[in-house]
Amino acid sequence: MTRVVITGMGAVTPLGNDVNTFWQNILRGTSGAGPITRFNAERFRTRIACEVKDFSPENYLNRNEIKRSDLFTQYALYAASQAMEDSGLDLSTIDPFDIGVIWGVGQGGMETFEEEVTNYVTGEYNPRFSPFFVPRLIVNLASGMISMKFGLQGINYTAVSACATSNTALMDAFNYIRMGKAKVFVSGGSEAPITPASIGGFSAMKAMSVRNDDPSHASRPYDKDRDGFVMGEGAGALILEEYEHARKRGAHIYAELVGAAMTADAYHMTAPHPEGIGASKAMQLALKEAKIAAGEVDYLNPHATSTPIGDISELKAVAAALHDTENLSISATKSMTGHLLGAAGAVEAIIAIKAINDQVVPPTINVANLDDAIPQGIHIVTQEALPRKVTVAMSNAFGFGGHNACVIFKKA
Repeated sequence: MTRVVITGMGAVTPLGNDVNTFWQNILRGTSGAGPITRFNAERFRTRIACEVKDFSPENYLNRNEIKRSDLFTQYALYAASQAMEDSGLDLSTIDPFDIGVIWGVGQGGMETFEEEVTNYVTGEYNPRFSPFFVPRLIVNLASGMISMKFGLQGINYTAVSACATSNTALMDAFNYIRMGKAKVFVSGGSEAPITPASIGGFSAMKAMSVRNDDPSHASRPYDKDRDGFVMGEGAGALILEEYEHARKRGAHIYAELVGAAMTADAYHMTAPHPEGIGASKAMQLALKEAKIAAGEVDYLNPHATSTPIGDISELKAVAAALHDTENLSISATKSMTGHLLGAAGAVEAIIAIKAINDQVVPPTINVANLDDAIPQGIHIVTQEALPRKVTVAMSNAFGFGGHNACVIFKKA
């Protein structure tokens, strides 16, 4: 099968609205968390989140794009625009049916849904639904709007596998290129879940941190005192391209995507398998496909959301899948970004690729006391970035429903 490389990236995150700003803040160990400003959260159990800052859609999108799209699609359009520009692709020289979009969205237009239903019930603005209600709501409009913006007529759809979604999208784009179904894909994910219903729902599950008086230290993967995740939002976009196509046009290649796999826990609606059996198998399958020995993985960006059960079950899976972890450095960057749900895998793929490019592993912040349940031999990079050789980087993403998705990048 043909090789697949990354030739462009774009990001809209709680730590910056472009890849460089985002990455520099990651390396500095900056927290993106703060009190929720999108709505009055005073009555909520959780009142903090990692919000995107200084995003004015009119600076990046035209009026029709804004009118017709929910915030999750606006994030997608801007991140994809960055990635397309970064890739240097000349669309006039490429058959538009050779370029597709496979995007990832977990929840979709929550803001649109809540506003429309509220307006209908209260009649405060207009006791009717907007004709843009459904288009703004449905998850596949992100991929559709990206294709319309750039005239991309190849394979086009949106994957949904909860918080594993972005890795699912990347895996699908990877496989379609390898099978010869496309030359290029815009892939990644976006999410805009900082809304009353979304925050309220996750809060009711007691899945989120209630460290409301200290938001910058609330997301604390692997710490003994972690009490749940902090909601995040944004988008990450990557250009996946067939290697020979990229080489012939002289593209800058950030990394090669060499392996991707998915499994299911078949265990519980929301909880991971306590021993991480499905997650371990996903990592093993991705390594097998990549033809990489377990001991060759230099850096792992884990799912690690800062939940008491999930963090440890994943590390058990890592220990079982990789066996020899002496060379492995792990850092949980959700400690800074929060959990971007369906977009998490995309921004963390960018982090994994930048770690390869810059030969540095970012830190896990807010770890005051490592959990005693962490398996022996696991090395968590805490507090400060670690300069080191990074040739192979793995990134995990897991979702409600028992979805496990793993991707592996290698220095090109």
